[in-house]
Amino acid sequence: MDTTSVVHVVALPYPDRGHINPMMKLCKLLASSDENLLITFVVMEEWLGSYMPPNIRLLSIPNVIPSEQVPGDDFLGFIEVACTKMEEPFQGMLERHELNVGCIMANTYMQWAVLVGKRWNIAVPSLWTMSPSVLSIYYHFDLLSSHGHLPFHD
Repeated sequence: MDTTSVVHVVALPYPDRGHINPMMKLCKLLASSDENLLITFVVMEEWLGSYMPPNIRLLSIPNVIPSEQVPGDDFLGFIEVACTKMEEPFQGMLERHELNVGCIMANTYMQWAVLVGKRWNIAVPSLWTMSPSVLSIYYHFDLLSSHGHLPFHD
C-alpha cells in the first residue's frame, strides 16, 4: 500500500451487532474496491477477535458501556451511555494513534462524532443502518403524534 496516496477513513459504528455488522459490510465493500483506502474500524475491546481484510484494521476503545451481549437489560440506559460515554475514549484514541484521518464514517446515533470531526477538521458522513421505513417513522414522528397515533395503545 502506497502510504502517500492512502485515504484513511475511521468507521465508528453504534456498539450493537445490528449496527456493527452493516457498517462492517460497507467497509469491506469499500476496502475491496480501492487498495489505497485504509479503514480503521473502532470497536469496544470485546469485538477485537473478528476477522478483517488487510486494509481494515481494528482499534479499540475501553469498554465504557455494558457488554454488547446484554443491552436488552436496560435498553434506554445502553443508548444513553453509548451516546455520552464513548466520545472521550474515541477522542483519546485519535490522539494516541496520531491518525491522518480523511473522514470519520459514524453511525447516525453517534451524534457526538460530528463534534469530534469539527474539532479535528474532519468530514463526518453519517451511516443509517436500519431500514428506510424506520427512518421514515422517525422523520414523520411529529405527524404520527399530531394525528393521535402516538402513544400506541393496545
